[in-house]
Amino acid sequence: MFARWLYYFFVTLSALGLIGVLLAGFAGLVIYSNLPSLDTLTDYRPKIPLRIYSEEGQIIGEFGAERRNVVSISEVPEHLKQAILAAEDDRFYEHGGVDYLGVLRAAYSNFSAGSVRQGASTITMQVARNFFLTREKTLTRKLSEALLAFKIEHSLSKDKILELYVNQIYLGHRSYGFAAAAHTYFGKSLQEINIVEAAMLAGLPKAPSSYNPLSNPKRAKSRQLYVLGRLHKLNYISSNELSELEKQPVPVKKQSTAFAMRAEYVAEMVRQVIYDRYQEETYDKGIKVYTTLRQLDQEAAYQALRKNVIDYDRRRGYRGPEAYIDLMKYGGNQEKTLDDALDEINDSDDIYAAVVIAAKPNVVQAYKKGGEVIEITGDGLKFAQKFLTEKKDPGKKYITPGALIRIQKNQKNVWHIVQLPEIEAALVSIDPNDGAIRALIGGFDFYKNQFNHVTQAWRQPGSSFKPFIYSAALEKGFTPATIINDAPLSFSATQTGSQLWEPKNFDGKFEGPMRMRTALTKSKNLVSIRILQAIGIQYAQDYITRFGFDASRHPPYLPMALGSGSVTPMQMAAGYAVFANGGFRIAPYFIKKIEDEKGNIIEQFQPVSVTNGAKRVIDPRNAFIMTSMMQDVVNQGTAAKARQLGRTDLAGKTGTTSNFIDAWFCGFQKDLVTIAWTGYDEPKSMGNNETGGRVALPIWMDYMGPVLKGVAMAEYKPPNGVVAARINSATGFRETGGDMTEYFLSEQLPPLNENPVEHTPKVTRDLQDQLF
Repeated sequence: MFARWLYYFFVTLSALGLIGVLLAGFAGLVIYSNLPSLDTLTDYRPKIPLRIYSEEGQIIGEFGAERRNVVSISEVPEHLKQAILAAEDDRFYEHGGVDYLGVLRAAYSNFSAGSVRQGASTITMQVARNFFLTREKTLTRKLSEALLAFKIEHSLSKDKILELYVNQIYLGHRSYGFAAAAHTYFGKSLQEINIVEAAMLAGLPKAPSSYNPLSNPKRAKSRQLYVLGRLHKLNYISSNELSELEKQPVPVKKQSTAFAMRAEYVAEMVRQVIYDRYQEETYDKGIKVYTTLRQLDQEAAYQALRKNVIDYDRRRGYRGPEAYIDLMKYGGNQEKTLDDALDEINDSDDIYAAVVIAAKPNVVQAYKKGGEVIEITGDGLKFAQKFLTEKKDPGKKYITPGALIRIQKNQKNVWHIVQLPEIEAALVSIDPNDGAIRALIGGFDFYKNQFNHVTQAWRQPGSSFKPFIYSAALEKGFTPATIINDAPLSFSATQTGSQLWEPKNFDGKFEGPMRMRTALTKSKNLVSIRILQAIGIQYAQDYITRFGFDASRHPPYLPMALGSGSVTPMQMAAGYAVFANGGFRIAPYFIKKIEDEKGNIIEQFQPVSVTNGAKRVIDPRNAFIMTSMMQDVVNQGTAAKARQLGRTDLAGKTGTTSNFIDAWFCGFQKDLVTIAWTGYDEPKSMGNNETGGRVALPIWMDYMGPVLKGVAMAEYKPPNGVVAARINSATGFRETGGDMTEYFLSEQLPPLNENPVEHTPKVTRDLQDQLF
């Protein structure tokens, strides 16, 4: 009886098993017949982001949901292939899509551990899932994945499957594929990564958010050591090599610095232009845009602006911690508290956020993102010393445990407490001959403030606007030798457009009659106002439009002479370019050409230039004389500090608005116009004596110095119709034995030995009341 029941049991079990196999086979046939076509794999067209390049072809930015660099399998280093196989599928070249030994090994491991510790997905199965399936954990999806893997293996070579995997897999921080990840995490091309970097990248597919070295360096290191161990186990590296490789640090670079240079503001400008033209195709069709930026110029501009803004901020003193973190938020798990607190706070290039965990007057310990504990002592505490006192006044901020601070290494590699500046700045540099933008920094930190101060900030230009008024005066018959009185003035509300106005010179002094050239050199406000009165406000308002300024933003009142209107740094660059290029109006531009993903040119920009269609807006003689006068501003005037650059071909004008709210320096060399501006977004005083010469000029100098290094000195030759004559510097009269040389238009050259009244040009003689 027992034998009979046993027989029936096995027969029934076999029948059920057969039915199960038949049902599984039927289900497999049904699923297989409904599997998607492999056209997506055989005609692989990945989403490739918009990429933006400098003039030299260095990448400066990219935009797209998927950051990806497509490579062929032949371009993948052998040690990276080995690391990928060691981490994900060491029998890849042996199985047919599903690794049965791997399934058994994973099942045994998971059973022994009492939990799911290992998966059994092959690289082919991962390709199937990434291209065609969801990540839901169902039996149907798993069966579809296996069947698709068989289909893929039947249709494609092993190398082609691995190539698809290398290019498609997600590896964290918007990076798809190993080539993109190499740039994101290490700032390198795929061919440049070494074995330890390859091991770290190969460890990412398992859990990109948990193991990527930017978000979780400790876990990333742990995973890297696992991959190195697998490489050793598979005999790709020796025991000695393993020991050495485990000790090597991995120099991870932040995602934001993976590009050749810091040009985020320009990259965003390009993105907006391309999106207006191509809409959503902007982000996945592999469009390439080549800009006019030059790497040397852009890097010099970035460093110059950062350095001098930080220098200004240090002069204003330490403001205290940015915030305070509750170190007991997660009880005893302080590391989780600190990581959570720092997770949402952006670093600013080499200025890092940190949370204080211990503080004494002579030492501060701070926790930096990534788990590093920094100890700051000595000179590193000086800037914030007043906030480390043991005697604390109620209501004041001090550096105590939980304080959120900023830290930075100095040139000697020593940590210092610093702070993020509140003030903003901008720099733009263009080629005055065609308007090509060579450098543009729209603010201190794009990730802190994306407002582009070069193109979007409408600010008062102050005295940096005076050259345009003086240029108008030359058109009206003034000469650099015209004598104008630097004496007090008072105006009613109807004359100023606002209220009673008694303008003053910056230095508070009145020096009496002086030549127009001297007045510009010393930036005399009272002289500028008298000039504007003499030439007519309406005339001046119309005249400045020749340089690209909007007349409506410069109301027709006398304060216009002192730069009371509104301009952007980009407008000022275009305006000063007219002087630099001899009188032509050019339009700044930043895109040279646009290519498709295959390198075919879609658009090529042909700028209007001095030699190709640019409109002349002022007389070349006017441009030359104004340049000569602005050279004196640099050589002996408010910008004399620029003589430190050791060049004789620089010209420009400082600008400081009332109450030191805006500071400018606008200057040029014959082939390069550069504008530097500083100020607060919410206009307020930068502090007493924080002038254009003190705040903006150093930015300009620190940029122009390295950019012009090795560039031959330019000559400004008088154009036809300009004559040089000896004059008496005190009177402005033409004299045979005069003590200086002045330039005049040939038709305005004063005769010798004339009396003072007749010497003065007619237009000036008729306006003696305004000038004196």
